[in-house]
Amino acid sequence: MDLKKLRYFIAVAEELHFNRAAKKLNITQPPLSQQIQSLEEELGVKLLERTKRQVRLTSAGAIFLEESRNMVAQLERSIKITQLASQGKFGQLSIAFVDSASGSLMVNALKKFRDRFPDVKLTLFEMTSVQQLKAIHDGKVHVGFLRSADPSIHITSRLYTNESLMAVLPQTHRLAHHSTLSLRSLADESFILSPPHMGASFHNLILDFCGQHGFQPQIVQEAVQMYTIVNLVAAGIGISIVPSSVSVFQRSDVVFRSFQEESPSIPLYAAWKTGAHEAILTHFLEVVEETACSEELDM
Repeated sequence: MDLKKLRYFIAVAEELHFNRAAKKLNITQPPLSQQIQSLEEELGVKLLERTKRQVRLTSAGAIFLEESRNMVAQLERSIKITQLASQGKFGQLSIAFVDSASGSLMVNALKKFRDRFPDVKLTLFEMTSVQQLKAIHDGKVHVGFLRSADPSIHITSRLYTNESLMAVLPQTHRLAHHSTLSLRSLADESFILSPPHMGASFHNLILDFCGQHGFQPQIVQEAVQMYTIVNLVAAGIGISIVPSSVSVFQRSDVVFRSFQEESPSIPLYAAWKTGAHEAILTHFLEVVEETACSEELDM
């Protein structure tokens, strides 16, 4: 059905006067009358009762007026949404991240993106780096934030930031009152670390860091998620070494301390399927880049 005919009918039905409706539509009366007649013939229903003195809606015309308004409004919305989607301003974006990446960069980037693109629905998934790469490859996630770059030609990675490492101790620990710590002072401690098969690069980074300072950590417990590691530290099971971004989640039963030694940096990459050109993804990566640059300037 011609959208123009619906608009013409709505104008006549609202004005109940062909001349006024024609002026409203910036056309002359004869073509307007022809369009209404054509519409009635197409429907096989009389929509308007016409006399020399007045025009009024038939009962069928009144119903069709309501439906026409709904159809026009829905079509106009569909056109607008389609145009916004093509510009990356409407739709859905699935984002995965390692839990240690849920610090200020991610939080600030998400807030900035939501403020800038309120009609884009963001769906967040907490995953390990290994899980993210599979989800990106399988098309279940548009972009992931992980700790190691993927060498695959099927996935593109971009480095956004580097973080230092920090020690996390129970609040009651003998060293908790120190503002900074020597890594060597932790040589005899029990460590809680993530398992190597869930993040080999981060696990090995800690082992190498400790090895450079004369000891290998005694690992008494492994846990995948950073918040689990922090909970275990709070329970007194051991201590851990975590990315500095984890320290933004302050709590009263643990303390985070920087190292006196120069800490190796742990990278945060964004990764997405090679060749993905969705406008929404492009906008999101631009916001992350902008946020990362802003945070570097503030440091």
